[in-house]
Amino acid sequence: MTEIIVIGGGWAGCGAALAARKAGANVTILEKTDMLLGCGLVGGIIRNNGRFTAAEEAIALGAGELFHIADSVARHKNVDFPGHKHATLYDVTKIEPKVREFLEGMGINIKFKSRAMDVKVRDNTIQGIVLANEEIIEGDEFIETTGSSGPMGNCLKHGNGCSMCIQRCPAYGPRVSISKKAGVEDLVGKRSVDTYGAMSGSCKLNKDTLGENIKRQLDEKGVVVVKIPEEYIKREKISMKVCQQYALEEYAANIILLDTGYAKFMTPFFPLEDLRKIKGFESARFEDPYAASKGNSIRYMSMAPRDDYMQVLGLNNLFCAGEKSGPFVGHTEAICTGILAGHNSVRKALNMELVKLPRTLAIGDIIAYVNEQLKAEHGLYKRFTFAGSTYFERMKQLGLYETSPEVIKERVAKLGLTGFFNENLAIKQEKVVGMYNNRF
Repeated sequence: MTEIIVIGGGWAGCGAALAARKAGANVTILEKTDMLLGCGLVGGIIRNNGRFTAAEEAIALGAGELFHIADSVARHKNVDFPGHKHATLYDVTKIEPKVREFLEGMGINIKFKSRAMDVKVRDNTIQGIVLANEEIIEGDEFIETTGSSGPMGNCLKHGNGCSMCIQRCPAYGPRVSISKKAGVEDLVGKRSVDTYGAMSGSCKLNKDTLGENIKRQLDEKGVVVVKIPEEYIKREKISMKVCQQYALEEYAANIILLDTGYAKFMTPFFPLEDLRKIKGFESARFEDPYAASKGNSIRYMSMAPRDDYMQVLGLNNLFCAGEKSGPFVGHTEAICTGILAGHNSVRKALNMELVKLPRTLAIGDIIAYVNEQLKAEHGLYKRFTFAGSTYFERMKQLGLYETSPEVIKERVAKLGLTGFFNENLAIKQEKVVGMYNNRF
């Protein structure tokens, strides 16, 4: 049976593993820490703005299981907050065991605390992944979903410092770029002419350290907005954020909290000593990442050049997804790119024609559009998400943004793609071979 190796167990890796397994492959995930989901352990926001459309497209295409799991542990649904509509806030304290149980139930082998260190390559073809314990994991096709932060020192060299971040490099070891180890030069994002990457300001506050009125509003409505005194507003920090969909005036002028089990703190890089001077936050403290007032991780330092099939250019058997495949922002974007990478990796292993998703679907369009933008002038300065900024505007202009699941189902059906990712390619190929043999 075809062996697919996924390096990285974040949302993109989980999406890739899901699609590859459904397509009929044996699948192994190599995850360097002791938990899946990576930044998904801090995030918790799906279905906001154009992400609703993308999630429903994935469901109609037959790869919606991860969205259904997120929906099943939602604390709040159909939530509006500044710049965003109809969001679902999943409980970040509950989702990881659910995803783990589901993937293992599908027969996917997850090797935790397995840090990739190097690759064995011959004639531009990866033979195996070398782990920190020198074990070599061999496979037919490989999918890199290691994110875009690059090695541990990048956080200090290009960002605000590496400080107990959610990626836990000090405990579990630094990341490597598999594509670069295999001989392909990384793409590096920029935020100005002489500065690289973008700093994530995502973090959480412990709800029990907040005022009673704030806690009650969070539990009841899922959202709290508190005006920040003028002396504590730092508008210049908005431009530092990875998540351009939240780089709005409202996020500089207000404290915006979302209930994701913790209080997700949407106002970036806010010093704790200033926060505690605001009513209701006198005893506030950060949860993981604890040093979030400085930031957590540098991003877009290690992206791989790829085609619209999600295959890394210059290598015969490496695919990529999530931030590794371009300056995408968000869980939904990671899952959707992972699904296509996982499916196409099995097609490649079975010598079947690779597929692109049509640009009349939001998922197909963003995959192709980001690739085009990366080749354009200033493309490395941009980030892309279904949830806001330039790509959400593009969705609306092209008529891709849709909030009716029935309309989205019909759109997918007209393309003849209903349940496309449900097909077991290995069984399909066996049937074709059997029909051929029976003729002679």
